[in-house]
Amino acid sequence: MASPYDSGSPSHTAIAPSSQRHNTATTPPQNPQIGTNDQLAQPTKQRHRTYDPTHKSPSMDQSRISVRLKNSSESECIERERQALLSFKEDLIDNFGMLSTWTNNTDCCKWKHIQCNSHTTHVELLDLHGNYPYTPYLTGAINVTSLIHFPFIQHLDLSRNYFALSYIPESMGFFTNLRYLDLSRSGFAGRIPSTLGNLLQLRYLDLGKNVLWGKIPIEIGNLKHLQYLDLGLFYISGKIPFQIGNLRKLQHLSLGSNIPLYGWKKPNYISKSLSGAIPFRIGNLPFLHTLRLVGNFDVQAKDAQWLSTLHSLTILELSSLHSLVVTNYRLHLQELYLSHNNITLSSSLCPNFPSLEILDLSYNNLASSFRANFNISSKLQELYLENCSLMDGNFLLSSTSTMNSFSSLLFLDLSNNLLKSSPMFYWLFNFTTNLHFIDLDGNLLEGPIPDEFGKALNSLEYLLVYNNKLQGKIPSFFGSMCKLQILDLSNNKLSGEFPIFTQNSTWCSRHIFRELNLSYNQISGRIPERINLLSELEILSLQGNSLEGDVTESHLSNFSKLFFLDLSHNSLSVKFGSSWVPPFQLHFLLLASCNVGPSFPSWIQTQNSLIQLDISDNGLNDVVPDSFWTKLRILYTLNMSHNNIIGSIPNMKLKLSFRPYINLNSNRFEGKVPFFLLQASELLLSANKFSDLFSVLCGNVTTTNLATLDLSNNEIKEQLPDFWKYVHRLLFLDLSNNQLLGKIPISIGTLMKLEVLDLRNNSLMGELPSSLKNCNNLIMMDVSENMLSGRIPSWVGESIQQLIILIMRGNHFSGNLPFHICYLKRIQLLDLSKNKFSEGIPTCLNKFKALSEENIDRTEIESRIHWYNTTYYENYGVYTDGSYALQVIWMWKGVDRSFIHPELILQSIDLSGNNLTGEIPKEITYMHGLVSLNLSRNNLSGEIPSDIGNLRSLDSLDLSRNHLSGKIPPSLSKIDRLALLELSNNHLSGRIPWGRQLQTFDASSFDGNVDLCGEPLEKSCPRDKTVTKSNGAEVDDKEDNSVLYEALYMSLGIEFFTGFWGLLGSLLLWQPWRIAYLRLMNRLIDYLLLMVALNIVKCQR
Repeated sequence: MASPYDSGSPSHTAIAPSSQRHNTATTPPQNPQIGTNDQLAQPTKQRHRTYDPTHKSPSMDQSRISVRLKNSSESECIERERQALLSFKEDLIDNFGMLSTWTNNTDCCKWKHIQCNSHTTHVELLDLHGNYPYTPYLTGAINVTSLIHFPFIQHLDLSRNYFALSYIPESMGFFTNLRYLDLSRSGFAGRIPSTLGNLLQLRYLDLGKNVLWGKIPIEIGNLKHLQYLDLGLFYISGKIPFQIGNLRKLQHLSLGSNIPLYGWKKPNYISKSLSGAIPFRIGNLPFLHTLRLVGNFDVQAKDAQWLSTLHSLTILELSSLHSLVVTNYRLHLQELYLSHNNITLSSSLCPNFPSLEILDLSYNNLASSFRANFNISSKLQELYLENCSLMDGNFLLSSTSTMNSFSSLLFLDLSNNLLKSSPMFYWLFNFTTNLHFIDLDGNLLEGPIPDEFGKALNSLEYLLVYNNKLQGKIPSFFGSMCKLQILDLSNNKLSGEFPIFTQNSTWCSRHIFRELNLSYNQISGRIPERINLLSELEILSLQGNSLEGDVTESHLSNFSKLFFLDLSHNSLSVKFGSSWVPPFQLHFLLLASCNVGPSFPSWIQTQNSLIQLDISDNGLNDVVPDSFWTKLRILYTLNMSHNNIIGSIPNMKLKLSFRPYINLNSNRFEGKVPFFLLQASELLLSANKFSDLFSVLCGNVTTTNLATLDLSNNEIKEQLPDFWKYVHRLLFLDLSNNQLLGKIPISIGTLMKLEVLDLRNNSLMGELPSSLKNCNNLIMMDVSENMLSGRIPSWVGESIQQLIILIMRGNHFSGNLPFHICYLKRIQLLDLSKNKFSEGIPTCLNKFKALSEENIDRTEIESRIHWYNTTYYENYGVYTDGSYALQVIWMWKGVDRSFIHPELILQSIDLSGNNLTGEIPKEITYMHGLVSLNLSRNNLSGEIPSDIGNLRSLDSLDLSRNHLSGKIPPSLSKIDRLALLELSNNHLSGRIPWGRQLQTFDASSFDGNVDLCGEPLEKSCPRDKTVTKSNGAEVDDKEDNSVLYEALYMSLGIEFFTGFWGLLGSLLLWQPWRIAYLRLMNRLIDYLLLMVALNIVKCQR
């Protein structure tokens, strides 16, 4: 799970500077007259450039933004305001003593981070900016509305804290005297309040790098005094309000962002950003020195003309604006960001940016234009070339190349390119001698890192080479790099034992080294105790290796600053004494698949700052202490699944402010589901022994955050109650494999956001309630294996047309299949088997558009199911692990099998076990994407459609136990992928067609058709010849193929007998061998295709 400031998961980039490069150009202007408190005197370090905190502040008139105040020593603060501040503090979690001076019976004007007016003693400045992810910072469920008692406040800074998922309230508009408001980088969620337009005195507004979505309120255009406006938000969408163009005093404008504040980078994410026309005209925003416009804009010539009038620009970002030309201000630009454009480098570009210090050309195809001697500015310090399709050939050195042409370069990002081998390293040795930061992640680098790398680049502080193919042992030269602070070699193929340099007491970097990430390699052996020499370590990630042995107190006893520990998926045993109190306070603790049990670890109880805890599959066989559950007040994710935890969970009075993800699957919890757990956004309780949920839920108004509820495979034996209106935000509801009784209640139709309803394998009765038609966002509905009855209502096709999966198998549904079902254009899995449906199969099946396509549109499917759109952010925020996956039980080749993520791999129809009559409609042959078709055990008659061979994707076809007649269509033999064929117990006649596939099936596939003949049946057809072999076996041959074979044998002659007789001749003439060989190959190919599909799905989870 990622923090909102990382583009990768914390296990890979918890301190990843490269992911936040666009965030750093300017720090908020600091007022030199405010600095009486230490925390207010210095700007905080930028998230991704911790090595260089000296970036210039914007050159604006700071005195017009700042608040001229001083602490009053003559009179105390107003009591009402002091109590309001103490109330505000109660909702915060202060693990680092930022609010240590905020105590009762003291003067609040003398508290840290507070300043009062010297005359009125009203609080006019509250500066609580933190330094997340470094210390100090605040967390908790911030309650901004408690500040309503400060009508005279002018300066409010809550930036760089960890208020994840807290909303900016509409009441923020009441602070009408505010001149400075900074809420940036603190994990605020929701929409931008339109009431911010009431803050008419505002000079500075920064909401950037939060999880805010939706449109920019037009009311922002009311802020005529605004000089600094940052709405650099990844999820923001819609058009830029033209009213912003009227803010003539603006000096800094940032709208939109290319950096996803989440643990993945979704494809085509720009399409969700700002769009439309750029509304600015010549004369708008004349004083801009910083301009950032990120979106999918409709760029026109007038936009270039307007930009050309901005003569004060020093910082410019124009991402995804494609054809726009940079003109006129090249001499002054210090920072230029042109990612996601169609840029082509040329020699004429280079001399035009003499002052440039930062250049970002990421996400442009530079494969044909970038050269090793590229040099755009002698002052260039930071160069970003992420995802530019660069290859080794782009870094070849020629005799004319100028050595050390990048001598000023400090920061280089070459991530997500196509680099494989040594030319790039050699280029680094010769062109860059003073680098502090290198990001090479996501390339194809192979083999070991050359030793020269460590010798030539001993100035490195950050080295990120994760997600490559590096092999061999971890190089020892890291031990001679005296400035190294962060080393990330995760997701490679490195082997050997734990690196020796980390155990060397003389290593020159051990007192500054902060992050070691070796996860997902092949490191083996034990973790040495001497790792405790790295006393400044903050992040240790070793997951997914082959480490073994014990981890004891000795390993971690010196890590007082450790906040991230991941030992998951090794063969480690964590053995800490029951009374041990660690010297650190972890925020992330990930021990999945480690041996921690059987007792519940008491040392975890001492960790009071945890926001993510994973102790799944830890061999725990104990009761969870009641006091442990209080940690959920600040946790964002809790995973205790796949243990053997017993007992019930106490029904405590807890407020879970952060809508946590809670996974308690596969344990032995019993009794009632406690009240407080229902405040989670995602609650996974599958495979336990819970027996009662609904008495707790009924009338409960605090479950409005609940978006996923999985109570499958429990022991709930009661009727479905009528409480669903209280959980109206539910997206996924899984109550399968319980003992639910009675009818499906009408109130289930109030779940209008519901996307998955799984009631499989219960004892539900009655008809489907008509209110379900209100659930028109349903993607999957599974009511199989119940006792439901009645007809399929027409609204199934008319109202819930988003359905991808509809499973009604094993009930008592009856009547005909209504033609309305053909409105389900997106359907991929339709299972109506084992019911009492009668009459014919609708002829409109060709309207199943998704089944007519040979390939599944994975991008479209994932965008609707896997948290790729703002629907999910509003329900879960961005901290969910998203562990709930669609799962179905499907009859596959005659066997019930469980499929996870079936929407990505299956396209199937099963109408078996009904009373359907009439012919198989020819329209069924238009569904070219069908992988499985089962119409068995009905009363179908007539012939098999002659074009059945058009279903080239078919892997399984079952038409057995009907009354089908006529010949088997020859086209059936053209389906190369067919692995299962059942035509038995019909009235088929004539010869079984000859082809690559049909002779590979057993005779049982054709049994019960008395008039069928030919291979593989023992019954020969009229005029067939019989050939007697030497061993007495008789093999039927085909008269209509005899001439072909005779001509073939004669034409091959001597070369055939001498060259191919040993293998191919045997297979050609000896039919038992041929049939066995083809059958073996068919099964092997079928197995491989299935395994590939399942592995692809696993990798994308």
